[in-house]
Amino acid sequence: MNALRLSDLTTTAVGGPAAALVEAGSEEELLSAVAAADDAAQHVLLVGGGSNILACEQPFEGMVVHVASRGVVVVDEADSQVLVEVAAGHPWDDVVRETVAQGLAGLETLAGIPGTAGATPVQNVGAYGAEVSQTIERVRTWDREERRECTFGFEELEFSYRDSALKRSMNAGSPRYVVLSVTFRLRRQDESLPVRYAQLATALGVEAGQCAPLELVRETVLRLRASKGMVLDPEDRDTFSTGSFFTNPVVAQEELTDRIPADAPRYPVLDARGHEVPGAVKFSAAWLIDHAGFGKGFGLPGTRNELLDLDGAAVAGGRASLSTKHTLAVTNRGSATGEEVAAVARTVQRGVAEVFGITLVPEPVLLGLSL
Repeated sequence: MNALRLSDLTTTAVGGPAAALVEAGSEEELLSAVAAADDAAQHVLLVGGGSNILACEQPFEGMVVHVASRGVVVVDEADSQVLVEVAAGHPWDDVVRETVAQGLAGLETLAGIPGTAGATPVQNVGAYGAEVSQTIERVRTWDREERRECTFGFEELEFSYRDSALKRSMNAGSPRYVVLSVTFRLRRQDESLPVRYAQLATALGVEAGQCAPLELVRETVLRLRASKGMVLDPEDRDTFSTGSFFTNPVVAQEELTDRIPADAPRYPVLDARGHEVPGAVKFSAAWLIDHAGFGKGFGLPGTRNELLDLDGAAVAGGRASLSTKHTLAVTNRGSATGEEVAAVARTVQRGVAEVFGITLVPEPVLLGLSL
């Protein structure tokens, strides 16, 4: 156990001191650390890549467990269907790279997402028209209440957009179910699954719904993400963020109002299997932020929201701002506190609600903070 600051473990590089840290390099060490904390009635914070946590500067009095287990193993194969079990602490981008290298399709459009494999089913992470729910077979967990191993099948995970039964069981950032491994059902083939996202299809030179070579899709996704500051780079302050801070809002058809312009981009809402959900529309959070007057870099000196008459630098002293590459990321420019990053997010959230009547929902776990 070592004293540390949460800022050392999170991609936004904010967060105060923690009482204790345990490095769990194996499943056995993870279970032991969680059991010890539960026996001592300590609050448990699991940290993988630290990309989905925004913490305040106040001390965290519980146990921080850094999940660093590794392993990507083919556990079954029949015809072109391949089941791959991945340890919870395996870096997610490595999972994508390794499965693509083995000629396994299903995860290629999720390249470059920071964090670890164990976090992906909790948040039902997604990008470029795909979500992990579309390939997850089962998730093996430790139930901290029942003190036993518990495996969730697809239906039991109750996936929805950026949500799952695992996420809903969390309390103040601490999980009831500790993910031990995730098993994905992939396909052995040279080409990707059909490309759904128009921007990605254009970059690949194919039509939406067509396929492309696996490695080319992965590389193209990485390039697109990097252009938006969504691939971690220690030399680029635009990447010191939680990635997309807000989810794309889903609005029921009957709740749509004329406050939302007719030209606002609208997308179908898909269920966990990738089928369209009737009666609901998904909007682009980035578009709403931009058209509520918050341009790229809002929060830096010299920036303003003319529509709402807001001075950017007055929000957090220029120490936190929207990314200069993408309005959906809230960034630490070098010396921000968690409160200052939250202040920028809060200003954006309230501004979008004022202009469009839509309250954006944050993606990261907020520790000691609120919007």
